[in-house]
Order: sequence, then C-alpha cells, then structure tokens
Amino acid sequence: MTDSSPAEFRIVGGHPALDLVNTVTPRVRGGAVEHDYLTSPAELVAWARRAGLIDLRDYSAVEGTWRSSPELAAKALRATLEIREAAYDVFAPRAAGAVVAADGVKHSEGAAFERLMLRWSAAAARSMLIPDPGTDTGRERGIAELVVGTSPAQLIPDRLVVAAVELVRGVELRQLRACPVDDGGCGWLFLDRSRNGSRRWCAMEDCGTRAKIRKLGERRRATGVHRLER
Repeated sequence: MTDSSPAEFRIVGGHPALDLVNTVTPRVRGGAVEHDYLTSPAELVAWARRAGLIDLRDYSAVEGTWRSSPELAAKALRATLEIREAAYDVFAPRAAGAVVAADGVKHSEGAAFERLMLRWSAAAARSMLIPDPGTDTGRERGIAELVVGTSPAQLIPDRLVVAAVELVRGVELRQLRACPVDDGGCGWLFLDRSRNGSRRWCAMEDCGTRAKIRKLGERRRATGVHRLER
C-alpha cells in the first residue's frame, strides 16, 4: 500500500476482522512483513476508532484507561495481535488468491482456531446480555442486546475476537478473496460483494492502479524491444 500511517491507509476488508488482518503489508502466509500499522496502543485505539469498531465515548474510556495503566494497554495490544494472526491463519487458506510463502506458515489451522476460541471465551465472560425494557417501540426483532466490551481495558480485543468468530461462522466463502500478490497486489483479504463477483483488488485506487501502470510499462518495453529487433 502507498500509505504511510494508520490514519491514511484504506479500510477495505468489508468486515472488522478482515480490516484487522489487513493492518500489515504485504499479507503472505508465512512471509515477512514490511509494515505493521499496529505497533503501539496509540496506533491501535486510533485504528479502532477509524475502522468504526468504537465510538467517541468508547475511545475516551479506552484511551483514559490505557493512559493511566500502560501495562493494560500493552496487554490489550498483545491480545489484538494474537487475534489478528489467528484470524489470518483461519481465513487465508480459504481466500481465493491467497499466497503461501516458500517456508510455509508459523501456526497450524487447529492452533489458530484454539487461540480464537480462548480469546472468545474470555470476551464472552466480560460481555453482558441486557434485556429490552419494552420502551423501544421501533424495535423490530430481538428482546435483548448483547454488549461486548464492558471492560475498557480489553474492549478492543474483545470486540475484535467476537467479530472474528461471527465471520468464521457466517462468511460466504465465494466472497472471501485476497488481493493477488503474484500480480503486484498486497495480499490483503476482503469480501467481494460485487454483483458479478468480479472484484480483484483490495482497492482499485491502490494495488489495481499500480498493477495497470506496471503492465503498461511492460508492454511498452516489450514493444520497444520488438521494434529494435526488427
């Protein structure tokens, strides 16, 4: 990606769990990472706000808690990164176009599911089911609300792992794709919700445009060589 800060790079996954996966580039299973956008608690909370995972009130609660207890902030960041890599190890093998590095992957799929399950169990223990008192006359379904993230210290990783498990359970596999690394893409995962299932790039404005420019240059060089040979 061309962006240089977490405030600039695109949110393109179509789901919070995939947006989390896409906070490193390039995304190649078992491959080296050139840039990680979540290297500090400050970057994490800023990304969560921008990705729509938390609102302004949540942001204030999390930021205040982490500022007063840096050890809790570091713990939340570690949990988030573990969820990120476990989610990637689960989704990438099923994403059309995903690439595996020559030296393989670090963790098995079973281990990835186990890590997600352990984090999900902890998040569930910190969640609350709040009954609807019946005063919301505009409500069309449901009689209670599940509130995930009642503890500001772990609010962000809790919401992320719940989102990841929900996607694991309900993802339409035909929509799950990876930006094609072999053609110059970044390997980011996304849901292709286009009407004819033709989306190829994480963002046409980024990887798609660069790939077109590169191919145009290759054609021009090939044409020039052909003319010289004649």
